[in-house]
Amino acid sequence: MNENSYYKIYTWENIVLAWRKARKHKTKKPDIIQFEENLVENLREIQFELMTLTYKPKKLETFIHRDPKTRKISKADFRDRIVHHALCNIISPIFEKSFIYDSCANQKGKGNLFAIKRFDEFKRKVSKNNTLSCFVLKADIKHYFEEVNHSILLKIIERKVSDVSIIKLIKRILENGGKDGRTMPLGNLTSQFFANIYLDKFDKFLKHQLKINFYIRYVDDFVILHNSEEQLIKWKNEIIIFLKDNLTLELHCQKTKIVSLSQGVDFVGFRNFYHFRLVRRRNIRKIKEKLLDFQRGIIKQEEFLEIFNGWNAHAKWANSWNIKKNLASYLNANIESS
Repeated sequence: MNENSYYKIYTWENIVLAWRKARKHKTKKPDIIQFEENLVENLREIQFELMTLTYKPKKLETFIHRDPKTRKISKADFRDRIVHHALCNIISPIFEKSFIYDSCANQKGKGNLFAIKRFDEFKRKVSKNNTLSCFVLKADIKHYFEEVNHSILLKIIERKVSDVSIIKLIKRILENGGKDGRTMPLGNLTSQFFANIYLDKFDKFLKHQLKINFYIRYVDDFVILHNSEEQLIKWKNEIIIFLKDNLTLELHCQKTKIVSLSQGVDFVGFRNFYHFRLVRRRNIRKIKEKLLDFQRGIIKQEEFLEIFNGWNAHAKWANSWNIKKNLASYLNANIESS
């Protein structure tokens, strides 16, 4: 991207597109309704601030999310989310075209289902249609979003983005919620996008230098499939060194393990085996807890149905017919009696 590309971010067409993306599926949120009461004026204000290089993000709203595990989520103001989309609209195509095919998160046409289909394809190839043993290195990067080094990230970005004004905008976004030159707040679109940029060098190290064929990454979780457990141990040791030396990251020791596919491998919400896959136990526990909340009146029927439909859409990709049938029957009985 050349030195005179910054203007593309604040064109009216891009600002409007960014607003549409930021509001998608969230039109009933109070902050969005309030913003849209003076829509054109507010969008023009964002455009002017970007144009004059006076844009400053508002303080993030931080809260703790404990479903299913405890995470600190930082929510940006709606106007800042528009800016995030405006930025990503322009710079994401520059980076995404060079990402490896099996980087599965936060990209158009990718996601959980894409990752699980690739896992199925890989396990068939490695096991020669289930005739050979298949081992899996299942790994998780420790405190990934908290440990991203801003200086390293910016150097990576600057290799493809030479416009100083774009770099300054990215710095302002990173500094809002960052700490000691690290941390990308969970919840920001830009954090999700930068997460892929930061690990792109890692992806290419595995694919091009270690020559690993059967590797899939979803954000900070990744799997490598191979016939040899010894080979996976060797690769794991090389990965530990690379992450530390190049990205100041480390693997989560408790969540990183090498297991036989016959034992089941947790990946993108499923327990994967040679011949079938199951919904994760904690996901089943989660929907049962939500059902109890509905019975107790803690959540309303409309909210629970939305949660259940989302869970069911996920669970349909697993061989979990009995649990889905039992939950659906129980749900129908409770709705009919309410």
